[in-house]
Order: sequence, then structure tokens, then C-alpha cells
Amino acid sequence: MAPVGTVWSSRFGFLMACIGFAVGLGNIWRFPYITGENGGSAFVIVYLMCAVGIGVPILMAELMLGREGRLTPPAAMAAVAQQSERSRVWAGVGYLNLLTAFSILIAYTVVAGWVLYYLLTALVDGFAGTTAQSSQQHFDALLGNIPALITWTVAALGLAAAIIYAGVQKGIERAVTVMMPLLFFLLLGLAGYNLVSGGMEEAVRYLFSPDFSKLSPGMILAAVGQAFFSIGVAMAGMMMFGAYLPKDVSIAKSAFVIVLADTGVALLAGLVIFPMVFHNGLDPGGGTGLIFQTLPVAFAQMTGGAAVSVVFFLLLSVAAVTSVVGLCEPLAAWLSERFSWSRHRAVVLLVAITLAMSLVSVLSYNRWQDINLFGTPLGVAMDVLPNLLFLPLGGLLIALFVGYFVKPQISRAGLGIGAAPFSVWLGLIRYVVVPAVVIILVTGVLN
Repeated sequence: MAPVGTVWSSRFGFLMACIGFAVGLGNIWRFPYITGENGGSAFVIVYLMCAVGIGVPILMAELMLGREGRLTPPAAMAAVAQQSERSRVWAGVGYLNLLTAFSILIAYTVVAGWVLYYLLTALVDGFAGTTAQSSQQHFDALLGNIPALITWTVAALGLAAAIIYAGVQKGIERAVTVMMPLLFFLLLGLAGYNLVSGGMEEAVRYLFSPDFSKLSPGMILAAVGQAFFSIGVAMAGMMMFGAYLPKDVSIAKSAFVIVLADTGVALLAGLVIFPMVFHNGLDPGGGTGLIFQTLPVAFAQMTGGAAVSVVFFLLLSVAAVTSVVGLCEPLAAWLSERFSWSRHRAVVLLVAITLAMSLVSVLSYNRWQDINLFGTPLGVAMDVLPNLLFLPLGGLLIALFVGYFVKPQISRAGLGIGAAPFSVWLGLIRYVVVPAVVIILVTGVLN
């Protein structure tokens, strides 16, 4: 198998692609909500320590494996294993990463379709006259409308496919260098709007007032889990993006920028969402419903709510589509590599397969909602398996591989860092990342 011939044309394009992959819907609603529930800034401090101590080292490892292998995840893992005189069976970790990406993709694309649907709704009527009851009915009606769900799933998948169909530089890089700055600009604009419209003081208190009484093993575990999952490792995307990375780009510096940007977006999203919630007397603990059921009520009540709703769902659409791109790219690249297909043919087939499998996710919200898998509702199982089993298992195997099986000289050369920083990185991988991910995996399985 020939190494990938494409590289990012700029470090900025690479960073925007990685940040776009990492920043998804979970950053917009889940991180701020977990922060508020776990002691505000006390949780943020613990999270940042976990993000630097766990997220950065494993992200560096995944980018290094991709750049050293210069192939899709399975072949890259096999190539690095061969360099270290280890068994090519390590390619199985790459296949697990691809399975994880595909499992998440078939569910995530459906939710991305919801976002596009709500963007259209915002453009049409700005949620005028929406009440708590009508908002709930509107969302329930969408979940029960199979043709609409399929249509919007196709729209979300089609947008992402059009980007990766055009290639790495002309498609992904060109798109993210526009879309990610747009996302940051929209977030800053909405946060600025909240400064003058009200609710910001309550939101800042909710997110950043430290409550150290909530420091507990459970809170620390929540911070570790959030740091690991939100950055986007063990989903093949970062390893694939690393394969396109030129040798002169610093992996260590890039990893820090990606993690800090991912965290910054999540915190800024809290300053966008919660002022609206508090100013309008709504429940901040709405989870996914906060976006699709609670906020439309806030838009209906606030001055200029119609315009704000359009901007909000536009930024959500950017976050959703760039994440779908990151999930699709390694899968399309693997099809192209494995079967010697053109990128265009691989993308078309991937879209067809993903759409067919996404029908299972669509039906899990309506006709198949009573079907159980291993004693768990089908829709829940489709979320639990990749997130609580495949992801941590894949991350653990990557950490074990680079920490104990790859020759240190190969890792150090691949990372391009000095002896002292390398010793710190290797120590974190072996003695922090591995135990932390084991705890996440065991806890997830037990739960």
C-alpha cells in the first residue's frame, strides 16, 4: 500500500480540521452542563489538568502514529509495529478505530440532520410564539416523522460528503478554514449579545463559581471522561489527519492548540446558552433537550430572538458538519486504500452504506423504540456501545501500543521533541493515560 500522497497545505488548515472534528454538539451543550453540575470552576480546573495530562499525550500519540505510518489507521498501526519489530496484529486497533467512527457516524448524522431542520425552522419563523408545550410537540413530531428524518439525515451526510469528495486540500482544508473561524465569530457574537440582553451574571456564576465541596472521585472521573471523549481521539479521524501532516509541523504544539481550542469553545458555548436560559427562567439541566426543546422557548421570548435563533443553529450546523467530515474521512480513505478505488467512488459508496445503516438510528426513535439490544433500548445501545466501550478500549490500546511496544527512538523521532519533553510524554502515557482509560473503560462497562 502506497503512503498517502496528500498533505495539508498549511498548519492553520490542519489545526482547523482537527478542531472542527473535536468540536461537536457535545461541546455546545454537554460540557457547560457538566461543568455547572460538578462545581463550576472547580470542575474546570480538574478538567484542564486532565485535558493536558491525558488529552494532549494521547492526541500526540495518535497524530504521531498517523504521520509515521502515512496510511489509514489499520495500515499505519501495522507499519509502525513493523518498524518496532512487533506483530502486524496491531492493525486491529486501527480497525477498531474505524468501527468506532462508523458506529458514531450512523447515529451522529441523524442528530446533525435535526440541527439542519431547526436551522430551517429558525429561518422560516424564528420560533415565534413557541411555548414549552408546543416546543415539545414540535420535537416529538420530528422524531415520529420518518421521511423528514431521512431527508435531513441525507442533507447532513450530503454536505459532509461534498466536502470530502473534493479532497483534502480543495475540500476539507478549504471548508474548515472558512467554517471554523465562522463558528468562533458566531460564538463571540452571541456571547456579546448576552452581555447586553441579560442573564450573563447568572451564567458566569453557574459555570465559574468554584464549589470545592463537590471535589470527589465521581467528579474527577467525569473530568477524565470529558477530557478523553471531547478531544476526538480513538475515532480514526485524528490519526488520519496526522497522516496528511508535513514533517515540519510540531505535533506537540499542535496538540496543545487543539485541546485548548476545544475547551475554549465549550466554555464559550456555556456563555452563549446559559444566559438565554437563565434570563428567560428556563431549566439549565435539559441535556440534549436544552438545544431542541428549551432554547426555542427562549428564542420566542427574547428581543431579537428570531435573528439569534438563526445564528445559533447556524453555528451548531457548522459544528455538526465538521464533526461528520472528521468521521467520514478515515472511512472513505480506508475504502480507497483497501480496494484501490478513487476517492470519489469511495465517498459515494460510504454515503450509501452510512445512509442505509442510519435508517436503524432513525427507526430507533419511533417504530423500533421498543426494541432492546442486550436489555437496553436500541437507540441507547447505539450510543452506549461506541462511547462507553469502543472509544475507551481503542484509546487504551493506542496508549499501550505507543507506551510499551513502539521503540522509544521511533516515537521520539516521530514526535520531533527533545529528550526531556519526550520522557515527560512517555511517563504520562504509561502511568497516567493507561490507568485513567482503564478506569473509564471499567466504569463504563459496570454501568
